[in-house]
Amino acid sequence: MREKTASAAKILVVDDDPSLVSLIRWILNGKGYEVLQAGNGQEALRILFDQKPDLVLLDVVMPGMNGWQTCSRIREVSDIPVIMLTGEHKSEDDIVRGLDYGADGYLIKPVRNRELVATVRAVLRRAELPSNLEKKRDIGFSDGFLSIDIDTRQVRINGERVKLTPIEFRLLALLVKNTGQILTHPQLLEKVWGWEYVDDIDYVRIYISHLRRKIEPVPTQPRYVITEPGVGYYFQKPV
Repeated sequence: MREKTASAAKILVVDDDPSLVSLIRWILNGKGYEVLQAGNGQEALRILFDQKPDLVLLDVVMPGMNGWQTCSRIREVSDIPVIMLTGEHKSEDDIVRGLDYGADGYLIKPVRNRELVATVRAVLRRAELPSNLEKKRDIGFSDGFLSIDIDTRQVRINGERVKLTPIEFRLLALLVKNTGQILTHPQLLEKVWGWEYVDDIDYVRIYISHLRRKIEPVPTQPRYVITEPGVGYYFQKPV
């Protein structure tokens, strides 16, 4: 799939701070992006349906429906990438909470120009290239308990569908495609998140932990996604 150019991408900025929205609009307009604006979660959902943006920049703290609630509502109807705007340094709890609600990344306010543009580019590129892992028909893996169909993007436990976020699926699919091969933290970050994230090792650890809770019989004693201490992770077929 061809990567979407900046001039063709629409970005919805959801924040009740007009000065911040104006700054973000100025930065992104200068890079050729079309910027849509919403001051609260309800308005954001209306614009999402009407305008179909390519990415959402979503403030966490807003009156009425906060950013987490808005992200959850977005995830009920769309897989559009969502980047959360938070006023504090992102903690592990923030990332885990974002996983639960389906966020794709974080930006810390005040937003820095280069970081904003780099993050937007990385997330848009990732969203535009989901088929890289599925160029050839490949069922993936099945052992009676866990079934992974890479071609149809479906994961099942004992026949029941498991809902994975787009990033969780890309991470699992990459590991399955390289069954038995250790993938380092930088390799996983570059292939799943983009090269801009190669230093965010905590992302891999937290996402792997979250993924295990969804697919492992006993998450604390993984059978499928195995840790190679200090190096990375690999997918194994249980004996």
